[in-house]
Amino acid sequence: KGNDQVRFELSYYALNPNIRVVAPWKIPEFYKKYPGRTELLAYAEKYGIPVKASKEQPWSSDENLMHISFESGMLEDPWQAPLPEMFELSQSPKEAPVESQEILIEFLKGNPFAVDGKKFSPAKLLTYLNELGGRHGIGRIDMVESRFVGMKNRGVYETPGGTILHIAHRAMESITLNRGVINLKDSLMPRFAQLTYDGFWFSPEMEILLEMVKKTQEPVNGTVRLELYKGNCMVTGRKSPNSLYDEDMATMEADQGTYDPQDAIGFIKLHALPLRIQAGLKANSKT
Repeated sequence: KGNDQVRFELSYYALNPNIRVVAPWKIPEFYKKYPGRTELLAYAEKYGIPVKASKEQPWSSDENLMHISFESGMLEDPWQAPLPEMFELSQSPKEAPVESQEILIEFLKGNPFAVDGKKFSPAKLLTYLNELGGRHGIGRIDMVESRFVGMKNRGVYETPGGTILHIAHRAMESITLNRGVINLKDSLMPRFAQLTYDGFWFSPEMEILLEMVKKTQEPVNGTVRLELYKGNCMVTGRKSPNSLYDEDMATMEADQGTYDPQDAIGFIKLHALPLRIQAGLKANSKT
């Protein structure tokens, strides 16, 4: 019933259109004999096949470098709170250190490459941030998603490192990309996410989006400072050699003529024109 079958098989066919997929749980002889996870757990127990799920831990999990997801079993009830012992990558924010931790993440062309001045490979950097974030109870997500195959599904996720990187990267983009690029990218990211979620990673439209994203990241260079504290990841500073932030322009103090307040009069009037016309029509319709 999951989306994984779609994601895997669409990728197979995109890479090899002549591939033959053998999926036991789509074969009647198999799914009639083993109609659910209860039967498969019994089969695994009978033949000594090690699996993480059990009657004592009635949920399943999938894990990779970015996250771990939990679903099924007790979690099929969307009102049922996850058990504390379910979580593997993070401790509860209630049990996290009472002292916050400050970290610096450096970016080059949108890619994080160093934490607190120490350079890492992508895999080691994410592993390190998973450890830091997990220690501070960061990155727990409980959500109900609308699956591509049609049904809704409740999932609980842990992604400590992913949460930290997402927040840091958005902060870095905020001072290195102009408003138009940010707005365009933000408008297309739901489509990017949907294509990924639905299994169209190797589609032509994804290739186009990836090229666009790559282009936007060229100026995303610099350092972001964050504070980690009891489930929270807070940006406390950002700097970049490509920063578009002009402190002299942004100041609320005297700015030596870089901004003329009178310029705002015409700017606002022009943008107000369609609103004023609409308001006039409404007023006339009432008389």
